[in-house]
Amino acid sequence: MSETDPHEFLRTDPDLGPLVDEHGELTVEPHPEPFERLVVSIVNQQLSVQSAAAIRERLFDRFEVTPAGLLAADDEALGDVGLSGQKIRYVRNVAERFEDGLSVERLHDLDDDAVVAELTEITGIGDWTAKMFLIFCLGREDVFPVEDLGIRRGMEELYGEATRAEMVETAERWQPYRSYASRYLWRVVD
Repeated sequence: MSETDPHEFLRTDPDLGPLVDEHGELTVEPHPEPFERLVVSIVNQQLSVQSAAAIRERLFDRFEVTPAGLLAADDEALGDVGLSGQKIRYVRNVAERFEDGLSVERLHDLDDDAVVAELTEITGIGDWTAKMFLIFCLGREDVFPVEDLGIRRGMEELYGEATRAEMVETAERWQPYRSYASRYLWRVVD
């Protein structure tokens, strides 16, 4: 971690500074339940915020969201809460990897690229989900998930039309706090 305060650093940016003032100091911290958060990322894939929230609520109300709990759940019951057949497979793939010893402690010791490589070996986890894990489970401070529609919309709101490569290039000025910058970009379109 750097010694500079991320909010003070981003306040010096002419575009993000006003967002920091408007939304206050947003945090990037490790999540106490990384498996749950990874399941939430899978549920959120390619869904509207409202649809994902409804499915998450039903899933957490009806099931114990642990590797053992989801592996023991019936496919039909998981489908009843709104998970597609594909997402049921994805959730089970992640549960199996955690049951087989995928260690969050070990992931904490890896650099960002190595974590992405490890997670994307699991069918159902792509770059977007792996980057959400880096930010919201491991609390990594310098991740820019350009794959995220909200990020791209926030960038377009601030800078106009741009390619993903141009967005990544623009975000380089926010290093080493691109995760914090991402949190503010999501606020632009919330």
